[in-house]
Amino acid sequence: MKILIDICHPAHVHFFHWISEILTRKGHEVLVTSRDKEVTLRLLDEHGWAHRPLSNASTSGSLGLLRELVTRNFALSKVVREFRPDVMTAIGGIFVAQVGFLFRIPSVVFYDTENAKLQNLLTYPFASLVAVPNCYESWLPKAHIKYQGYHELAYLHPTWFTPCHETAVKNGLAPGGDTFVLRVVSWNANHDVGETGWSLDLLREVAEYLGAKGKVIISSESDLPKDLQHLSYAGNPSQLHHVLAFSNLFVGESATMASECVVLGVPAIYAAHTGRGYCNEQEHRYGMLKNVTNLTFESIRPAIDDQLALTAAERKARWTRLLEDTVEVADYAASLIEKTGMGVSATELKASI
Repeated sequence: MKILIDICHPAHVHFFHWISEILTRKGHEVLVTSRDKEVTLRLLDEHGWAHRPLSNASTSGSLGLLRELVTRNFALSKVVREFRPDVMTAIGGIFVAQVGFLFRIPSVVFYDTENAKLQNLLTYPFASLVAVPNCYESWLPKAHIKYQGYHELAYLHPTWFTPCHETAVKNGLAPGGDTFVLRVVSWNANHDVGETGWSLDLLREVAEYLGAKGKVIISSESDLPKDLQHLSYAGNPSQLHHVLAFSNLFVGESATMASECVVLGVPAIYAAHTGRGYCNEQEHRYGMLKNVTNLTFESIRPAIDDQLALTAAERKARWTRLLEDTVEVADYAASLIEKTGMGVSATELKASI
């Protein structure tokens, strides 16, 4: 079977890493198309994946995203005519869904972001199958399936990832004492249109508060001001998960990175105006995450204190329960892709998996 995987974001590289490996081991031919956004191409190269870049991520608002949609769909169509895949897959999936619909090639779209309303409207009706976590809180097309898990388990489940303390220290973890990771984003993704995030004053306040307790590392999509540059993450982007796994707390406006910490057993605070179903579940079901929507230090500080008050035993017990409750996402996702490529319908998949 020929399978096309469309990679549009650094996190998608991680998600599809083991899924692609599983499919390749089964004898399927996998082709990867890519998008130049942040460190996506670097991560693909470090993984040793041959890939075809089709577009650069737009940074010019809605008009730029629309322009990229047209140009990337055109480029993907050329690849499809040449490769003739049996099935296509992606996270978000707007390109594979639309091009797949045009060429009558089944598409499997994985997603977990409810507030990407425009993207979902332009994707879901065209996808052969939309796969989301059980905790997903927004509308879905008829052709969908839900599973108990999170995207981040596809690459950070203990089956696939073993944290290395030495690697973490080489990439910035404090060799002794506590380490805290902060994350700020650029707010130019398609699901971020109209959104705003942390102010520099808030970032300084949180960094100062945690800096009195240990080492602070800031992961930022944009350049930091001079007074914060010494805190900027300077390690290898592909090794950041080792740092996260041994950190004491994550605080930031990236839902993905917050969830990565949770599935690694590290308490997290997701501080942003818009929420996620998986973040809500990780707070209410497992107590490993705090959601803060009021972006002030006065709102974030109590959440920090609560999360730091968790004992090691409490953290381990909650993390263990999470792993016991969830499926092995990489195997599950590979099976969905494979069966969809074989012509199994969404209705049949719900009954068989």
